[in-house]
Amino acid sequence: MKPTLAIVGRPNVGKSTLFNRLTRTRDALVADVPGLTRDRHYGAGRLGGRAYLVVDTGGLEPEAQGVFVEMAKQARTAIAEADVVLLVTDAREGLTPQDRSIAEELRRGGRRVFVVVNKTEGMNHEVATAEFHELGLGAPHAISAEHGEGVSDLVEAALANFPAEDERERADGAVRIAIVGRPNAGKSTLVNTLVGEERVVTFDQPGTTRDAIDVELVLKGRRYVLVDTAGLRRRGRVFESVEKFSVVKTLQAIDSANVVVLVLDAQSEIADQDAHIAGFILERGRAVVVAVNKWDGLDGYARDMTKRAIARKFRFLSFAHFHYISAREGRGVAQVLASVDAAYRAAMAKLPTPKLTRALIAAVEKQAPPRSGHSRPKLRYAHQGGSNPPIVVVHGTALSAVPASYRRYLEADFRRVFRLEGTPLRIEFKSGRNPFVDRSL
Repeated sequence: MKPTLAIVGRPNVGKSTLFNRLTRTRDALVADVPGLTRDRHYGAGRLGGRAYLVVDTGGLEPEAQGVFVEMAKQARTAIAEADVVLLVTDAREGLTPQDRSIAEELRRGGRRVFVVVNKTEGMNHEVATAEFHELGLGAPHAISAEHGEGVSDLVEAALANFPAEDERERADGAVRIAIVGRPNAGKSTLVNTLVGEERVVTFDQPGTTRDAIDVELVLKGRRYVLVDTAGLRRRGRVFESVEKFSVVKTLQAIDSANVVVLVLDAQSEIADQDAHIAGFILERGRAVVVAVNKWDGLDGYARDMTKRAIARKFRFLSFAHFHYISAREGRGVAQVLASVDAAYRAAMAKLPTPKLTRALIAAVEKQAPPRSGHSRPKLRYAHQGGSNPPIVVVHGTALSAVPASYRRYLEADFRRVFRLEGTPLRIEFKSGRNPFVDRSL
């Protein structure tokens, strides 16, 4: 799975600027999960063929008081989740007692640490970094997060010990399924039930990050890799935090999956946090099946109220199959796996250009896009631009004026024609130049 880099340091040394540089965005919020303060943000980055996750923190104050106590907790949680820690310091202010205290804490934590000396633009790097050798964490790296100087070299050094590609992500045609959800929703029980129904070939393979577990399953000749993201940190490695599971682990599992099974606890309130996890699945373009677990423990009234809450909070997952199951009793579990197969087929579907174009023309004939000013967008032909999720590229003229409502209409029509259930579908518009625009009359 993707290695995780945590950016820590005292306040105002340029951590967020470095975060935005590494993620190539301005605010780079990838996961904003309830329970995480605004001072712990997650982003995705890439250097060449090497992908990674980045965690930004608000500021680590060893002697924190007041509001800074919560910021320090978030920073320590980020350190616990990370594979590499980037300790950011300020070349203009020089080495401070706070930097020394943070470095001492990081040494005790046992993580790989890189000392990053920021704001070195226009300075002699050897002079700027000289005193930071005193931290005893290896040679400091001089950078300018604002201008990008030295950042690529820093990332290359941080990722040097990680493979460029996870071997498990090229797993001989196996369907990779991430089982995600809040703690105690029944994820591990679901994995055990799936494995135990018809055990042909199974083995546990420890994941590359902490206690994530991959379980390989061969069922009726089909190979699967189930990724259990229980996410409860081991005793002794739990920093006090409002989150009781590893967000990083969940994000990594979703990123590397073909299909995600989102497990909801029917006997607990359907929380905003469930919807945020679902939102991240959708954002990453992953096919998804929703398993509402512990359904057998509810009476008729409770079931009705739960279905209403799900309908309200998961409107944006209307393309997904919802199953009401008991993982412990095995009820409905086979249907979950059948929906996983269907979602995988939809996510990897090949959409022929002639058939796509015919579907586009038929959709336009049935309902043309609305006019924009004196003209109407013209949609001419379509082709597939990618899979997992399927991407449909529509070509024409004046397509920048196509409203979001018409994009949704096309998406629904393509889903119907190609039976794309269980996967997001993305539509991209590409306008060609009108050859008559600049021609004199």
